[in-house]
Amino acid sequence: MENQKPWLQYYPEEIPHELELASQPLFEYLQQSASEFPSKIAIHFLGKDLTYLELYQQSLKLANYFQTVGLKKGDRVSIMLPNCPQAVISYYGVLLAGGIVVQTNPLYMERELEYQLKDSESTFIVTLDLLYPRVSKMKALTNLKHIIVTSIKDYLPFPKNLLYPFVQKKQNQVIVKVEHEGTTYLWKKIMEEAKTEANIPTIHPEEDLALLQYTGGTTGFPKGVMLTHHNVASNTRMCSQWMYKCKRGEESILGIIPFFHVYGMTTVMNLGIMQAFKMILLPKFDATDALKTIEKQKPTLFPGAPTIYIALLNHQDIKKYNLSSIKCCISGSAPLPVEVQEKFEQVTGGKLVEGYGLSETSPVTHANFIWDHRKVGSIGVPWPNTDSMIYSYEKDGPADPNELGEVAIRGPQVMKGYWNKPEETEATFKDGWFLTGDIGYMDEEGYFFIVDRKKDMIIAGGYNIYPREIEEVLYEHDKVQEVVVAGVPDPYRGETVKAYIVLKEGYQATTEEFNEYARKNLAAYKAPRIYEFRDELPKTAVGKILRRALVEEEKDKLKKAK
Repeated sequence: MENQKPWLQYYPEEIPHELELASQPLFEYLQQSASEFPSKIAIHFLGKDLTYLELYQQSLKLANYFQTVGLKKGDRVSIMLPNCPQAVISYYGVLLAGGIVVQTNPLYMERELEYQLKDSESTFIVTLDLLYPRVSKMKALTNLKHIIVTSIKDYLPFPKNLLYPFVQKKQNQVIVKVEHEGTTYLWKKIMEEAKTEANIPTIHPEEDLALLQYTGGTTGFPKGVMLTHHNVASNTRMCSQWMYKCKRGEESILGIIPFFHVYGMTTVMNLGIMQAFKMILLPKFDATDALKTIEKQKPTLFPGAPTIYIALLNHQDIKKYNLSSIKCCISGSAPLPVEVQEKFEQVTGGKLVEGYGLSETSPVTHANFIWDHRKVGSIGVPWPNTDSMIYSYEKDGPADPNELGEVAIRGPQVMKGYWNKPEETEATFKDGWFLTGDIGYMDEEGYFFIVDRKKDMIIAGGYNIYPREIEEVLYEHDKVQEVVVAGVPDPYRGETVKAYIVLKEGYQATTEEFNEYARKNLAAYKAPRIYEFRDELPKTAVGKILRRALVEEEKDKLKKAK
């Protein structure tokens, strides 16, 4: 499949068509920044600062401790943390010890956590004290052997660290007491006792995995995307080159997007460490907190998702805050509305452009140029060293300009495959091209546009949500006869999750009842926001429920309502 690259004519001279991508372990970025900028602030977290040397030393301590209690090269370690210093230290500590990071969403409920721990065969997990009751139950159900427990207050400055328990109580959060005993270890004790040295194993970057990044498939069951050191390091280098006006050691980057999401991991954490930027971390998104932080800490870079920018722009007090420090933002996770882009650029004076990627590509493959030629509604053009085309099933090859087909990608950031799923891996590749499952087209100038998803994935608030997984949970409810879940248009979240339910004969139910049930069994962002009870669901001649027909109904309702 030959492919032309018309987009290269628009590359500014500062961005090479091909980067020299050294084959190196991902943790070398931290080693280099700690060596060159030892006293520079690496992390600012709720008033507490951590230098690059301190970050590296604490990562070494954790790596040392992992190895002391038995971690071997290739062992999987789950990190179940929000954005905080411990998330960064854990990530690099695992890599320095030779382990494989398994990013784990702190919002996961027990059934979701159990599935991921079993599938990844993780033997270690690093988590918060608040989550310990949920995590500790996994020891009897999975291969989990070692639990390292930390608290948000472990990295709060005085007197915030002393006041934190009172804040927890006020917010009705359960205060969990955890002891350092057996195979449960306290973070603070590790940092007090472990040595700042580790037996760093030999890494073969193009073969050895750095990460299992869980995603969902067309079946709805999460798959572990195998990303090598070279995959992630390459994508980080590409990201750095795309932001060519940003200077090493001089920028500061706002870390709101969760690091357990591959987009936050690459465009904030790994980029920040590679370029020795100051990372300003917020453990959760709150529009007021974010605005205050931007005004006070003056970040120059702000990767985000459309819902984040929308929430800030719609904040009643936005005019009271000075956001002019922001130079550039790449928006990911969902389509970026043009009015959001224009308004955000007016408010900040910086640049906001849309990008595109997937967990399987570390994640970024395309973006609009930040300071150069860009197109409204487009995901932009492929990054350096990245080739992309629209695959036509009819032609069994590249589609013509403006012809719809499936977006296909090849490049050094493309995954090694799905963990323990060789058949699914094989089905995703064709002649060396990774088939994304997204339907789109490329115009004559090489700019790409996404028009639909081949899969039925829902993107709500920047999260990827897979209907089948939710359906599995709802089907377990005693009153459910049939159910289908779909993403319906939502002006704020992009899409929202709606469940269409046919109850068993003779039963009655309420939205409140199902809402309570779903939230007990699913992370809050996956739980349906809307329920509709029906006598029957639209089906094909062979009995397959027509999810797409329901989505079209919702779109028609919206049109009529306007």
